[in-house]
Amino acid sequence: MEQDELLEEEEEQYQENKYLLFRLAGEVYGIMIGYVTDIIELKPVTYIPDMPAYVKGVINLRNKIIPVIDLRIRFGMPEREYDDRTCIIVITMGELSVGFIVDTVTEVKEILDTDISDPPKFNESGIDASYIAGLGKVHDEVKILIDVEHVLSQYDIQLLQTNANAKEGAVS
Repeated sequence: MEQDELLEEEEEQYQENKYLLFRLAGEVYGIMIGYVTDIIELKPVTYIPDMPAYVKGVINLRNKIIPVIDLRIRFGMPEREYDDRTCIIVITMGELSVGFIVDTVTEVKEILDTDISDPPKFNESGIDASYIAGLGKVHDEVKILIDVEHVLSQYDIQLLQTNANAKEGAVS
């Protein structure tokens, strides 16, 4: 095995079972740390017309155009005014990087697979909870673990990639 492969394998083992925890409307959510590339303070977002309400626009992060999603709106929660604790978690899914606006980031926590329960089934009630990967038990608390690959629909991903690529061409 080459040194690069060893380092990659070691990094994957370090990130295994680790979640970045953040707050939205008083609840604690988690994203697998392997998806997270940056946590940045809220910065001005360039509005893009004709996007879903939860797509706030795009930001320029180190010369890369990143679409920004307000997770409160995406999850059907009431909006709130942003403050000095509001931040953007930048995640990468394959070729697409996306920023998630959250109320605040709290910590990175290890949650073992044995401490994760399947999400409740809401299909009959009409609630779309496909973005919930599971419920993590940490001591006597429950953390809602997000499946970042289901936060956005395929249509959303295509829309964001197209607009980010168009904006990136304008920035270059």
